[in-house]
Amino acid sequence: MRDYELIYVVKSNSEEEVKETVLNKVKDVIGTDGEVVKIDTWGNKKLAYPIQKLTEGYYVLVNFKSGVDVPKEIDRNLKINENVIRHMIVVA
Repeated sequence: MRDYELIYVVKSNSEEEVKETVLNKVKDVIGTDGEVVKIDTWGNKKLAYPIQKLTEGYYVLVNFKSGVDVPKEIDRNLKINENVIRHMIVVA
């Protein structure tokens, strides 16, 4: 198992339950073959440049340990979610 770091940005005007749904989906995917080490919610922050005409985003940082298939599945899920405007997974 390797250490990974995921950061994703949700549209800041999304409802709280949408933000919780995205986080729960990420936790479910990680739970299949790994473990969540830490979740750090940064909240609303100004974006460096406008994305989809938005200037703010809701940032969440997730540190986790897993096998190599879990980051691919998280990436696939976040790409198809219309509320997530950016995400990045790196090996920590």
